[in-house]
Amino acid sequence: MCAMTTSPPSPRLNALATAVPGHDIHHAFIDWATPRIADERLRAIFTRMTTRSGIDHRWSVLPPTSNGGSPVAVGGFYDVPGLPPTSVRMRAYADHAPDLAMQAIAKLGDAFDPARITHIVVASCTGFVAPGIDQILARRLGLSSTVERVLIGFMGCYAGVTALRTARHIVRSEADAAVLVVSVELSTLHLQLEDAPEPLLAMLQFSDGAAAAMVSTDPTGFELGAGASLALEDSAELIRWDIGDTGFAMQLSGEVPGRLREALSAAGVREQLFGPGDPPPLLAVHAGGRSVLDAVESALGVAAEALSDSRAVLARFGNMSSATILFVLADMMARGATGEGIAIAFGPGLAAEAIRFNAP
Repeated sequence: MCAMTTSPPSPRLNALATAVPGHDIHHAFIDWATPRIADERLRAIFTRMTTRSGIDHRWSVLPPTSNGGSPVAVGGFYDVPGLPPTSVRMRAYADHAPDLAMQAIAKLGDAFDPARITHIVVASCTGFVAPGIDQILARRLGLSSTVERVLIGFMGCYAGVTALRTARHIVRSEADAAVLVVSVELSTLHLQLEDAPEPLLAMLQFSDGAAAAMVSTDPTGFELGAGASLALEDSAELIRWDIGDTGFAMQLSGEVPGRLREALSAAGVREQLFGPGDPPPLLAVHAGGRSVLDAVESALGVAAEALSDSRAVLARFGNMSSATILFVLADMMARGATGEGIAIAFGPGLAAEAIRFNAP
């Protein structure tokens, strides 16, 4: 007699919540950056690009000055000779990152029960502290000392997908697992003194934000499916984080949108990430910038509204590194989206990480 086999448990993204700081620094950054470009023609190009960025707001944990000024104003965080050193920025990360993460977790409401949590998966690439954010959050939340912890660090913008896939693997192997997933990124801690349009436009994208999610076999929310990973050949210099004496310097090449468009248009790459046939109706694409979203839309041949959730997140919050893709999924959940979908994010490498989902 053949033994009965049972299907593995179906992991689901049960709940998802987000949080951003209250200090909008987007236009203050533009006012600071624009006069730094000496060449009038390049300055005009920079101004035109800022108006076409698709970003209306970006948020920072760095507080306003006593008279309401931004971090780059007199008396602000960055108003020191040569900019704050990495050590000062990491102290700010240690102070602010757990607080912002806790705000997102609190918004999970009844979906979060500390007594149920068996695992915590944390993604963050904008700071380092030890004991890590995973331990700090576990203590603040009163989680059991036996909770298993995973810290996904310095992967960049696609780490939010990696965190979800990690949670899915855990739940598939342990049906009773209840996984708290957290992404917290403080990108505005890494301002650099630049005077050329390309690096200033790279900094223009980034913002602070946190997201928290519950993943378990509870039959609510988005069902999480298989994942996919792909690193593009000869692309290591296109997106980099370089740790220096004054924070982490983002190297973001203007070639990125073109390389993404080229890669996603290729049959082998497209099938690796999206499977055969047309892309699914729900596309949660990392809002890495307007040109990135335009490149994905063009390569996949989808209508403009297919990426409306991603564009809305970009407009309201900017690029929050690994948290961004979770913000896009949160918008989908909030509007009651249904159908097959895929979440995909891009980051250092140049690499892409994806996970399929089904919104019943």
